[in-house]
Amino acid sequence: MRPNRPVTAILCAAALAVTAAACGPGDGEAGGDAKPTVAASVPSGADGIKIPDQLKDKLKQHGIDLEKWRGGEWKNWNKDDWLREAGDYINPVIEGLWDPDRMREAAKVPQPPAIDPDAGKDQGVTDPTPAAVAAKPAATPYHSSVPYSGKVFFDGPEGSMVCSATVVKDPAHPGKSNMVWTAGHCVHAGKAGGWYRNIAFVPSYNNAGKPAAQLKGAPRQQVAPYGVWWSDWAQTSDQWIAQGGPTGGAGAPYDFAVLHVTPEKSSGKSLEETVGGALPVEFNAPAVPKVAAMTATGYPAAAPFDGQKAYQCTDKPGRLSLKANDPVMYRIGCTMTGGSSGGGWVATGSDGKPVLISNTSIGPAKAGWLAGPRLGPEAKGIFDAVSAKFK
Repeated sequence: MRPNRPVTAILCAAALAVTAAACGPGDGEAGGDAKPTVAASVPSGADGIKIPDQLKDKLKQHGIDLEKWRGGEWKNWNKDDWLREAGDYINPVIEGLWDPDRMREAAKVPQPPAIDPDAGKDQGVTDPTPAAVAAKPAATPYHSSVPYSGKVFFDGPEGSMVCSATVVKDPAHPGKSNMVWTAGHCVHAGKAGGWYRNIAFVPSYNNAGKPAAQLKGAPRQQVAPYGVWWSDWAQTSDQWIAQGGPTGGAGAPYDFAVLHVTPEKSSGKSLEETVGGALPVEFNAPAVPKVAAMTATGYPAAAPFDGQKAYQCTDKPGRLSLKANDPVMYRIGCTMTGGSSGGGWVATGSDGKPVLISNTSIGPAKAGWLAGPRLGPEAKGIFDAVSAKFK
């Protein structure tokens, strides 16, 4: 059991070509790639945590007492007690856990849409490795330039970890979404582990883009001006849970996850209302060669970055095929490092407006490019399930 102390996020370097681009402490391993599946979380209120009876029974089977959990029992990472199945996800709000210093140091019968006739031609194709594109700082304040972007904080056996994420529209709650898109390996450890804990989203983290030195001892309003939003439900792919790992790309074409969030301190407004916007998700993107450009946004935390500022890369995507039978992935040149995982890839939709088209999943041990999954039926199924759960 690791002591409850802030841990600086560092990049987990991986061999050869593919490593998940999450960032966490300890052995420096980035997260993992894989298909997301369903994860359920626990809403919290003034009267305490509300948990479905079925989940209560399952927690009892694992010997979990929620009051002890909130008191620090969550730090017990005994493999026998580490919940990993889709329906086992819990994430009780622990008020004040993610304080500014801990954050600073932490290192998913209408007519179906038509399918692009060229989409199948991408299968099994890998384009030449793209030239590296230098990541550029996002314009500050982030709330003006990328109001839907933010940073994800969570705890794993190695300590406090970080990823990136995007606020997305919820068709069940127009204009009032509480849904966030990220990578599967930012919520679940994959084949060898279970659900991460204390998962929280901070939109426009460090909104003014202050350097790390100026954030030490900073008030929460400066670090998290739009609040800390706990994931009361999460869902990722079955492929990620069954196959995912920190290196090698297993499950990467399905490395996506959807969070439903609730504010640590409620203002009566949804996440979308609070940040002033959300992006629609495109589940029927055109074949890769037809996409003119994508912009990836994230909070890279491994050297030469420190995780405190948002960066962006814009490039025309190419194709990356890890296995002939798996969906092709998008790949762009980008020097962002670990910590950028889960960050949104945005392109221009058919209506001329920005849409979320992918998320950062993997990259080489030596930063130069990033790859993200193409969002298809599996991703849409996860997204629809989370949306329907909170109708």
